[in-house]
Amino acid sequence: MSNRSTTAGPFRAILYFGLIALIITTLSRIGLGLWQAERVAAVEGWSHLLIQGLRVDIATLCWLWGVAALGTALLSGDHFVGRCWKPLLRVWLTLGLWLLIFLELSTPSFLEEYGVRPNRLFVEYLIYPKEVLSMLWTSRKGEIFLGLLVSSVSLLGGWKLSGRLLRNVQYPRWFWRPVLAVLVIAITLLGARSTLGHRPLNPAMVAFADDPLVNSLVINSAYSLVFAIDQMSNEAKASASYGKLDEQTIIDTIRRESGRLLSAFSSDTLPSVTYNQASYQGKPKNLVIILQESLGARFVGYLGGLPLTPNIDALAQEGWAFDRLYATGTRSVRGIEAVITGFTPTPARAVVKLSKSQTDFFTIADLLKYHGYETQFIYGGESHFDNMKSFFLGNGFSHIVEEKNYSDPMFVGSWGVSDEDLMHRANQEFEQFHQQGKPFFSLVFSSSNHEPFEFPDGRIELYEQPMQTRNNTAKYADFAIGEFFKLAKQSSYWQDTLFVVVADHESRVGGGALVPISHFRIPAVIVGEGIAPKRDNRVVSQIDLAPTLLSLMGVSASYPMLGQDLTLADPNWPGRALMQYDKNMAYLRGDDVVILQPDRDPSGYIYDFENKKLVHNEQSDEMKQAALSWALWGSLAYQKQLYQTPPQNEPITPASAATVQAP
Repeated sequence: MSNRSTTAGPFRAILYFGLIALIITTLSRIGLGLWQAERVAAVEGWSHLLIQGLRVDIATLCWLWGVAALGTALLSGDHFVGRCWKPLLRVWLTLGLWLLIFLELSTPSFLEEYGVRPNRLFVEYLIYPKEVLSMLWTSRKGEIFLGLLVSSVSLLGGWKLSGRLLRNVQYPRWFWRPVLAVLVIAITLLGARSTLGHRPLNPAMVAFADDPLVNSLVINSAYSLVFAIDQMSNEAKASASYGKLDEQTIIDTIRRESGRLLSAFSSDTLPSVTYNQASYQGKPKNLVIILQESLGARFVGYLGGLPLTPNIDALAQEGWAFDRLYATGTRSVRGIEAVITGFTPTPARAVVKLSKSQTDFFTIADLLKYHGYETQFIYGGESHFDNMKSFFLGNGFSHIVEEKNYSDPMFVGSWGVSDEDLMHRANQEFEQFHQQGKPFFSLVFSSSNHEPFEFPDGRIELYEQPMQTRNNTAKYADFAIGEFFKLAKQSSYWQDTLFVVVADHESRVGGGALVPISHFRIPAVIVGEGIAPKRDNRVVSQIDLAPTLLSLMGVSASYPMLGQDLTLADPNWPGRALMQYDKNMAYLRGDDVVILQPDRDPSGYIYDFENKKLVHNEQSDEMKQAALSWALWGSLAYQKQLYQTPPQNEPITPASAATVQAP
């Protein structure tokens, strides 16, 4: 073979690697489709899945190796630059193929947990290697070994194949290179865009069903992940994808939707701020929020779930129990965002993790600190996880108790000390505050009910075998709650404290609906001295808890939260909830539903609570505007920093808070 110029060899290598990648992604898509065959068949999706999937795969490969092809056209040859380009091309091809294989291999576990292909959560978890690797090693050893084996084979095989394909190649004459470069650019751009329309290919363009899982199977996992990362880099753009409204329309709508008199909104700089008079007029109480990890309604007896929560069920008989309370999202930080700040969900990350909200962002801790309260976060793991520590310390929390602060825990798992250790420490902290005469607010966040489901042996009668299962751990988490309330009811602080037990989100959210509403239903029970037992059947959101708790505590104040004070809500109020699921958002008002999707018109439904199903039903323009306003308000408030603790009339101590009058 001559040593003169032609790029047949390098281009042949890129083509071979591309064909191998197409075979892998197609086989993976078929395999995943067969695994979920019932759901694919339900939407008659096989032809769309395979044809549009191939389209996405080709676009992915153009993005992945298009620049490599351009570099090959311009740089390859028997000169110094060409000799440097050759090993670089080998590395590029090998790592690109490895990445595609690795992500497809990771997809079944991620899909089983979150109901869609790898997305932004895949990236967010990677920054916490200690917790994630410990969890994986405990519960998924087989998958780890398989991943290491396949990764090693793909890296070694890709490196050897690229070396063979790039051996003894010839190169073209210099005057053909510009022609090849132009041809490569044209093919790459056309293939990557995959359309001659105004917008390039995106997941919404190939979505075709009401089932988000099936829609996610159309794209490959590399495309899904990169698209999610791109959306993370521009939080404002992600929210605008639902559609546009002018700022004043958004503000006017969410003010009306809040249930407050429009005259109560008196601030132009902080447009959601109102003064709120507490319904309880006695001495202000302490507040304890016990946020339960991954405790969906299906695990809770009083909500018709499995008989795993006898202690929470007993509390539901003693206090104010909610039957139709819905989480705002599927992650702990989303639950923290809703319960602690009353902030509405957005397609962006929760504000706990965003840069502009690390200081000067409203939390009830910040408000209660102004009212003279000690404010505290108690956790069994490392508080830096999900950026909680930074967010809390920057926004009103004065004290943090985390794993390193437990001197002799009875049990330590992948996510920290056990829930029993957590709740015993919480009781000690509350007793200490009370003995010092200090009013307190504490957020207590559990962690045992999380994969790999580790908890101390011999503490509960197992619901099933083996020991480390989701159901057994949910039962253990409830056991720890029961042990805490045994101590609390005999404590010195009991009569002066308001408690709420609420889940952050459901453990696994999935299903055939654009937003699986039934999987957002969670328990919440408010208990304490003076709280009358009742069951509340209204539709309620996590964002309604903080205003209600402040009112029950006896703390009257100005704040930007738009959730309802449920002690004062209009009896005819149908209730509403906001649910963010991957890229989609559901607005539930009574049983009416509007679902927003990126780059698509809003979809209308009726929610059948009994059968837990969405039924297509056209909704009014007013309903659609309300849904869009709620979706856009959070992004507007975050970007323009409109969600802050407003100046109070005067320093308010717990002893005098009940007498404060509205300005």
